[in-house]
Amino acid sequence: MNFVTSQSEGDISVRTYERGVEDETWSCGTGCVASVLTDYYKNRQIRNYQVNVRGGQLKVEFTPLGDQGYKDIWLEGPATFVFKGEITRGEGLELMK
Repeated sequence: MNFVTSQSEGDISVRTYERGVEDETWSCGTGCVASVLTDYYKNRQIRNYQVNVRGGQLKVEFTPLGDQGYKDIWLEGPATFVFKGEITRGEGLELMK
């Protein structure tokens, strides 16, 4: 679930609560793109957005196709390594049954 606030034209803030995580996540690329396209659909102003999330700033660009949707949707932002895990053979397999 995304909570979106329009800061100014082409500048939105998105906070995401993710099911499965059961908490707020730092960023959700799919949610950010959907939020941008929704803002554009409502306001039809610009096609280059800055998106502010807990994990930093993202950039979304796209080409609108009128009533046909959108194409050339690009999401750009930093990628940071935040976790490393390891599963030993046999460990946790009872959860997969």
